Parts: sequence; structure tokens; C-alpha cells
Amino acid sequence: MSAAHLGVDDYALARVPLDQRYSWWSVAVQRFGQVSALSQFLLGSTVGFSMTFWGAFWAFTLGSVVLELVSIGVGIIGAKEGLQTSVLTRWTGFGQGGSAVLGVAIGISLIGWFGVQSGVSAEGLVSLVGGMPTWAWSLVFGLAVTLIVLWGFASMKWVAYLTVPAFLILVAWSIGRELFGHRLATLVASPPPGPSMTLLQGTTLVAGGFIVGAVITPDMTRFNRTAADVVKQTVVGFTVGEYLIGMAGVLLAHAVRSNDVIAIVTSSVGWVGTLVIILGTMKINDWNLYSAGLGVVNFVSAVFGRPVNRGVTTLLLGVVGSLLAAGGILGRFTGFLILLGVCFPPIAGIMVAEYYVVKRWRPELEASRAAGELPASAPTWVPATLVIWLAAALIGGLVDWGLPSINSLLAAFLLYVAAGKLGLVRGYGTSLTAQTEAPLPAHAAPVPD
Repeated sequence: MSAAHLGVDDYALARVPLDQRYSWWSVAVQRFGQVSALSQFLLGSTVGFSMTFWGAFWAFTLGSVVLELVSIGVGIIGAKEGLQTSVLTRWTGFGQGGSAVLGVAIGISLIGWFGVQSGVSAEGLVSLVGGMPTWAWSLVFGLAVTLIVLWGFASMKWVAYLTVPAFLILVAWSIGRELFGHRLATLVASPPPGPSMTLLQGTTLVAGGFIVGAVITPDMTRFNRTAADVVKQTVVGFTVGEYLIGMAGVLLAHAVRSNDVIAIVTSSVGWVGTLVIILGTMKINDWNLYSAGLGVVNFVSAVFGRPVNRGVTTLLLGVVGSLLAAGGILGRFTGFLILLGVCFPPIAGIMVAEYYVVKRWRPELEASRAAGELPASAPTWVPATLVIWLAAALIGGLVDWGLPSINSLLAAFLLYVAAGKLGLVRGYGTSLTAQTEAPLPAHAAPVPD
């Protein structure tokens, strides 16, 4: 196999044909795998340490509603158009140049988190297996996930089928052992073990914890068959994931009177708790790398006008992320990665405003959809969008009232709609679109679920 054909390209720069899409359940398992990850467990313990059980319940409820609305709004666009997020933004307000900026931002953010998560799993592998230092396990884990992602959605689907049930069983067993001997009614009625947190602060943590994943939902939903499938998988994934894993973390924080539940679980149930960490990291880390690769592929295509193979890009990013994790330097950049995440909520607001309300470039998308191709061209730059993107991000970061992520998202939506009504949303320059992948013939066999 030549390097140019390493792995599968997975329609990185093209529409996913209808006969190559999956049932809603196949996609929902992967969405649930993201939402029920180890980070959600940590989030639950953080919220539970500073809130009552019912306070945490409402924080998770409100935060989940926010995430579901964002995911459904942009996810339906992805399912209708069959396009990944950064390519889709060329015709949902950002233009070719803006989509390139977005693509590299996604790539940097997610490959950074890929490295951080690889480092977390490496520490668990050292205690579980030993035999090698942490840096070596970082390489092994990172490269193992990279090999999975090389083969795209199809291989990641089977990994989710295996790791999601295993993760849930191990979590139930390890948490059950720790909670054994505590009366549920007592835990529910107990005061928060740590310093108090307001409902607004708790909701902000819940919504902010997965807002980047919600914004890049089209990377996943382009494999959905209908808008109804997007709604079903989103509601099921977030509702079960947030409550099952998040609220379990809340109960455990109340039981052990600490927010360091990972250390408690691994010390109390040994290898089972460590395996929970590894599985919980693996089933979100593959999507970190997958979406990072899609973002970089779009960046190269938009800036240099030439396609690059998604598999090759994924391999390079996976190696880089694994090496950074092995070097132990990514922990110093966590603050930067969190700051970068502030830029993502306005993207969803702009995409939804353009696609559903302003519709400046939607006719081009609809006209090309029937042929299974991309529009022949895209605006090179949309200056109004870049100004709105910056302004909304500043609003989210500087305004103290409300939820920062929602403030920036709503500000972007309203500003873009207003700019559209005033005729300010205009493209400058025209960039021709390279048709990199022809759709499969209509008689091609559908992919198995």
C-alpha cells in the first residue's frame, strides 16, 4: 500500500453518499462513547463536590439541554449535506479562508487534547502493566489509537461497540463497590463536601465541558441518514451519558467526600479502576484524532488548493501527538487549549444563523447536493463573519452574567442575522472547489450497520 492510499480517506473533502451512511444506533454508540468518557466522570465529581445532589442534577439537566440544542442544530446540517464541519463552514458563513482558520484551530485543539489524554492513559498503564516508563506507554497508547483512526468511521464504530459496554460494566462495578455501605437517601440529602457552587457555575461547567465536541458534531452526523436520526442519537447519547456517568460521579463525590474520585477508584478496586481510565480515554481519544485530521485536511485543501490523504494526515498527527505526550510537555499547554475552546461556541451560532435564517450560500449547497458534489466555488473571505466571530468570543470571555459559551453562541447568532438583514454578509473573492472524491454509483451496496 502506497503512502498516498494509507488507511481510508473517509470522504474528508467530499459529501458522504447516502448508501455509505449508517443506522442511527451505530452513530449513537459513538456519540454515547464521547459523552460517557472519563472526563464526564471527573466533571460529575467536580460538580458533586461543590453542589447538593439535586443542585447537580439541575446543572446537568440545563447543561445537557444546551449541548443537545447546539449538537442538533449543527448536526442536522451535517446530515443533510454529508460534509464534515470545517468543509461545511465554507458555505455556512466563513468562506474558504475562514474555514482554513477554523480547520487549523480544530487541528491544534484536538491534537493537543489527544496528547493530554494519551498521557493520562499512559499513567494508568504504568500502574496496571508496568514494564515500561510513562513516556513509552504514551507512545504505545497514542499509536494504537492512531492505527484505529486510520481506517475511519468503520473501524471506530467497532471499537465503540467493544469499549462502551466494557466501560459501563467496569464503571458500575467499581463505583458500586465504593458506594456499598452508603444509603442512597443519605447521599442524596447530604450537603456538598466542598466549597459551594451556584447553579449557574455548575451549568457552565457541564455545558463548557463538551461544547467543542458539540460544535464539531457534523464530523459524526454526516454519516447519519436523516435529521430524525440526529435528534434520536443526540437525545439518547447526552441524556444517558450525562446522567449515568455524570451523576454517578456526583454520588461518589458525596460518598467519599472528595473530588479526586479517580485516585479513590483506582486505589480501592485496583486494576479494574485503572482499566476504566484506559477504556474511558480510548473511546474519546479516537474522535479527538479523527476530527483533528479532518480539520487539517481542510486547511491544506483551502490554503494550498490540493487534497491530502486523510489517513496520511492522521498518521502524522497521531505520531506528533504521541511524541508530545511522551515528552510530557502538553500538560503545560492545557490552559492554552481551554482558552482556544472559547473560540468554538460562536462557530455554531454563525453556522445555524447562515444555514437556517440568512441563507446567503445555502442555494449553492442545495443545487450541488443532488449530484453528490460540492458547490463549484466558495467565497474566499467573509469579513463580516470574522468580525462577528471575534466579537462573540470576546462577549463570551468578558461578560460575567449568564453562561459564557451560550452568551458567545447567541451573540454570534444574533449579530450574524442582523448583519445578514443589513446586507453586510458578503463574500470577497471567489475560490474554486476541487472535487476530490466522486460519489459511489447508486447501485453500490449499503454499508453494514
